[in-house]
Amino acid sequence: MRGKRIAIIISNSIEFLRRQPRNWKITVTRSSLRTFVYKIIFPYQSIYAMGLGATATQLGIINTVGMGIAGLFGPFIGWIIDRIGVKRVYLIGIGLLVVSYLIYGVAQSWIILIVAMIAFWLGDTTSGHTCSTVCANSLSSRDRATGMSFCETLAAGLLGIVGPIVGASVVTSFGGVNVQGIRPLFFISALITLGTFFLILTQLSNQNWKNSSEKKSSFFKDIAQVFKQGKNLKRWIIIASVGMLPMGMVFPFIQVFAHEIKGANQYILGAIVAGSALTPLVLGIPLGRLADKIGRKKVIYLTSPLFWISNLMLIWAPNSGFLIASGILQGFFPVSMTVAGAMTVELVPPEHMGRWIGILRFFRLLLAACAAYLAGTIWDHLGPHYIFLISIGLDIFIKIPLLIGIPETLDLRIKEGKKGKKKAA
Repeated sequence: MRGKRIAIIISNSIEFLRRQPRNWKITVTRSSLRTFVYKIIFPYQSIYAMGLGATATQLGIINTVGMGIAGLFGPFIGWIIDRIGVKRVYLIGIGLLVVSYLIYGVAQSWIILIVAMIAFWLGDTTSGHTCSTVCANSLSSRDRATGMSFCETLAAGLLGIVGPIVGASVVTSFGGVNVQGIRPLFFISALITLGTFFLILTQLSNQNWKNSSEKKSSFFKDIAQVFKQGKNLKRWIIIASVGMLPMGMVFPFIQVFAHEIKGANQYILGAIVAGSALTPLVLGIPLGRLADKIGRKKVIYLTSPLFWISNLMLIWAPNSGFLIASGILQGFFPVSMTVAGAMTVELVPPEHMGRWIGILRFFRLLLAACAAYLAGTIWDHLGPHYIFLISIGLDIFIKIPLLIGIPETLDLRIKEGKKGKKKAA
């Protein structure tokens, strides 16, 4: 009986992949390799900066400047995608990531890392923006959360477990958790990222979803048009921006907290990140499928508290076992963000997708940038654990209450699809 169920799951997965377009498959492959690279360096990126002389406040500044500049460019990137298509923009983003990793690799001072972080966030935002546009417009409503979760499962799950293992092995070989031990990781990351550049260059088509009936207009008119076509967009900007805060406020400090406050070595640091990848690997697709059946909001309500618990476990962890368990629960953050991403793209028509994602990134990254600086200041002057407690409070008292007032987008898309069929008939 169990073998039969496994066979059905495999068969359904194969059928799901067969009906998806080639561009989606290519961008899933690239996204997975991007996450593999990021998981190699993530356990050590902040520690590396502090090893080069940065304080917690200065670490916050590094992230603030990078995220802030990337946020300012977000709407313009989205506008360009909607105008010229995804491929050239995608390649520019990946190229900037290569430059970022190379600068990290040769840096001798934390100040140089500001330039590296600007290149990183611009590259990651640009390439991620095009990836999100392809994903959003390639998947049907019945497959959207599942497809996005499939990407998250392969990327943050399977390769997300392998990445920290590779990183820990390299760091150990080159001298442990210090600048010289961490430095080689960035050259490895640059090489793999360069490979993804050629993957997109040779395999991705330059697809766009521009509505032929739309007249060419100015940048600001095009941006304003997005808000005319969508509902609840302003409320969703607040929800998504608060949901993004951990990227600037929490994640840059998790590994530093585990290493400096809890005494975690390179193996424990790698295990925390590998543990965070285990959750999407095991539960990413089932929860995505659940979101396609019962609605996106219910799954977000289910997964968000588990991320809050992970932060509390990190603060109070008496030993390395609790740190790893905290990492496993951290994995519910990307799962929740993926399901929220399905809601994001269901609020506007496909021809506005690039602009809408760009607008959203503008607000999300600017707020996260401010939070990154605030977090560094809190660490140095109030106490490290307050960073995690404040993040939980913002989620509970701002994001969740506002989410309750947003209509379920799965129902919205299904109704729109039925209306379209009736008109066609």
